[in-house]
Amino acid sequence: MAEVSGKVMSAKEAVDRFVHNGDELVIGNYTVGSCAELVYEIARQRKKGFTLYSQSGIFDVEVLVAGGCVDRLVTTYVMRSGGKKGGSAVERALNAGTLEIEDYTNFEYNARLVAGMHGFSFMPVLEGVMVTDIFRRRGFMGENKFRVIQCPYTGKDKLTVPAAAPDVCVVHVQRADAEGNAQYWGAMGSVAAAALASKRIIVSCEEIVDHEIIQSSPHLTIIPAYRVNAVVEAPWGAHPTEVLGYYNVDTFMYNGLFSTAAATADGLAAWMEEWVYGCPDRARYIDHYIARFGSEALDELRAKPFYSAPADYGAAFSSHWDREGRERSMGVTLPELEKLLKDRGKVYG
Repeated sequence: MAEVSGKVMSAKEAVDRFVHNGDELVIGNYTVGSCAELVYEIARQRKKGFTLYSQSGIFDVEVLVAGGCVDRLVTTYVMRSGGKKGGSAVERALNAGTLEIEDYTNFEYNARLVAGMHGFSFMPVLEGVMVTDIFRRRGFMGENKFRVIQCPYTGKDKLTVPAAAPDVCVVHVQRADAEGNAQYWGAMGSVAAAALASKRIIVSCEEIVDHEIIQSSPHLTIIPAYRVNAVVEAPWGAHPTEVLGYYNVDTFMYNGLFSTAAATADGLAAWMEEWVYGCPDRARYIDHYIARFGSEALDELRAKPFYSAPADYGAAFSSHWDREGRERSMGVTLPELEKLLKDRGKVYG
């Protein structure tokens, strides 16, 4: 059983504490494994006034726009399944003038987040986009969507995009420990950059695990604990999208129910009343799903195991620590060394 820390909380508490009206909000996930429970909770709490960043505006963006949460959208793609006739919440909002949009390519969107992640103010991008309407057409960002500068080394003109540093990121991962070390595997997209570029991070996960499990596979940790504000354990927290190693995409819920409902404003409103507002948390959502469609339908989505080969992290050099966990020159354990350094004012926090 994983230990509980002050960062572990419900989706309701995490959103209430760390997502504020008027924030720049980024959905960290990229198409797969989207943070459905966190998105639904934002809609349940009627948060509003967001500038929303999303690399792949699927059902998650539709829910937030339909919930009246979003004023401005920065994206590379939105579903808009009904086209300009209005078959999606985004298209209806654009037609009604209640939503503004700024469109980038995947490369430029990622460049903005990578710049923010590294603390840069801008990032150079490929000039080819300058012959397209993505460059020529400007929305609410105006001249700051792109800027052309002179390279200090070559003297040539270089196209740049501004760094993105959202106020808060919501992201779903496979597992995390109670302190917030978040592990994710599969299609990465902008997941790590979206989180690390942001000022606050809310992580939801399929399961909270002991820190020893995190330590045994450090290559899977994409967000370190010190950057995370809240950890939410939410099994099935990305449904109806898939989570590698846990469950597959629910095409019946996604295409059969959601996409059909989203074709009209009334249909989407009814769907949200049933699946978002009518289910106060993910557990109730899953209970409702089972009541409607049976547990067999849910069990059918569970992923079949397909394990990677284990990696040996054993050190190939003489360690400073002996087999009893004591530092060889001082004879103290790591907790004792940390206490010693803290007592001497060498470690803070």
